[in-house]
Amino acid sequence: SLLRWVKGPDFPTGGIIIDSKESIAEAYATGRGGFRTRAKWHREEGARGTWVIVVTEIPWLVQKSRLIEKIAELLNEKKLPLVGDIRDESAEDIRVVIEPKSRNVDPELVMESLFKLTELESRISLNLNVLIKGKIPKVVGLAECLREWLDHLRDVLLRRSAYRKAQIEHRLEVLGGYLIAYLNIDKVIKIIRTEDEPKPALMKAFKLTEVQADAILNMRLRSLRKLEEMEIRTEDKNLRSELKGINKILGSETEQWAKVGEQVRNVRDMFGPKTPLGKRRTIFADAPEHDLAALEESLVEREPVTVVVSDKGWVRTLKGHVEDLSNLSFKTDDKLGFAFFAETTSKLLLLATNGRFYSLDVAKLPGGRGHGEPIRLFIDLEQDAAIVSLFVNTGGRKFLIASYEGQGFVVNEDDCVGTTRKGKQVLNVEMPNEAKAIATVSGNQVAVIGTNHKMVIFPLDQVPEMARGRGVRLQKYKGAGLSDVTVFDSKAGLTWKDSAGREQGLNWKDLSDWRGNRADAGRLAHGLPKSNKFGRAI
Repeated sequence: SLLRWVKGPDFPTGGIIIDSKESIAEAYATGRGGFRTRAKWHREEGARGTWVIVVTEIPWLVQKSRLIEKIAELLNEKKLPLVGDIRDESAEDIRVVIEPKSRNVDPELVMESLFKLTELESRISLNLNVLIKGKIPKVVGLAECLREWLDHLRDVLLRRSAYRKAQIEHRLEVLGGYLIAYLNIDKVIKIIRTEDEPKPALMKAFKLTEVQADAILNMRLRSLRKLEEMEIRTEDKNLRSELKGINKILGSETEQWAKVGEQVRNVRDMFGPKTPLGKRRTIFADAPEHDLAALEESLVEREPVTVVVSDKGWVRTLKGHVEDLSNLSFKTDDKLGFAFFAETTSKLLLLATNGRFYSLDVAKLPGGRGHGEPIRLFIDLEQDAAIVSLFVNTGGRKFLIASYEGQGFVVNEDDCVGTTRKGKQVLNVEMPNEAKAIATVSGNQVAVIGTNHKMVIFPLDQVPEMARGRGVRLQKYKGAGLSDVTVFDSKAGLTWKDSAGREQGLNWKDLSDWRGNRADAGRLAHGLPKSNKFGRAI
């Protein structure tokens, strides 16, 4: 219920809090948490369709000069491909101008990339650590914190009142002595002039206290004016009136809380939401929902690269689309496994022999200097698992995947994408069986070739489509296993690459000897590569 009035913190430099109401409520309920605060910005139109982003408020405790330095550093490091330039046009008010690289980009996306990498979004911590009863530190919620604050105000009021009461009582005592001195001034002067010890003589003659006697003896001669008597009586009267009020406060808890209430009202009058000092600077908003993949992509400059994977699983990227890889060096006992073209913004899919698919970002792979790094640094691939295939994830395609024992099924590419380093289990295999082959579905016929050099061709519609499983038998083996699969169109015929990399092929009529049904043993594949591979890349 307190949140009806306390919507959230208000920072001197403004900004926008983008936490949910639930998150703010939890922070205030527990006394621990933080508030995600973003800079306030707007799009400003320029000439001929150009525009810039103008930042007018930055999060609290963020240094503007350091913030601009950081953005400039990121620009130099090419980590902000959407931003063209930044300049500070601030005078008394903040005005930081951000120019986009192109007028076609979404300003929201430009700002999201800046919020992600700079202090234009900052987390301001909340830690309501309170000295309970002024002694014991404890983290409390907002309600208990306010209760402690009110109790503290009352405590301060009581202590201040008690201190003031002692002061007044002392002063009244002194004033009483002064009054006696005025009424008997000649006798007082005579005692002071004639007595060796005037203090005890004064106390005895006029029944004074020690405090009163000291006050009279310390009095200046100039205070002996006749007029002073009126002032003493007035001061005495005023002090007695004040003392009466203080005693009333000290003797009644109701009066004490009434006084505290008055103090709180004074604070409200000074800092209320309608006053210039108290009007809210920090506003609230929901962070716009952006496609995180688009945002990740926006933070990487899009450039062509060639992904190179060695036979032993070392990966690296070369700048540009490099056709000739003959000059590449590899570690001892290692050689080129395969290579393909991609872009720095591409996502890759890796199928391993354990039947799992792993996702990789090209942007996170090492550059072309040296031999690269083992692919196991980027994914949690078991030691006894190896790469079956690595390719660019374009989305929406269908693959035929198969195991060494000859079982397989059709799977949608989107069902192969996992978000963690552990990958996503798609083809269920148990050692010594393993995932062996993958082919893009682009036609109506399936060709399967075994390690025994036998091949069988059958219609694709005999293979089910699944998201995960063991699959159905594609080819029957005795003492052999599956070597490769491919999907082709009967009108175009079956093509493959020979050992020299040349395209070879057979038309539908020539393939009649091998045409059969799923789970057939097949016939010897004369004329096909001895490697038992179709050599078709995904």
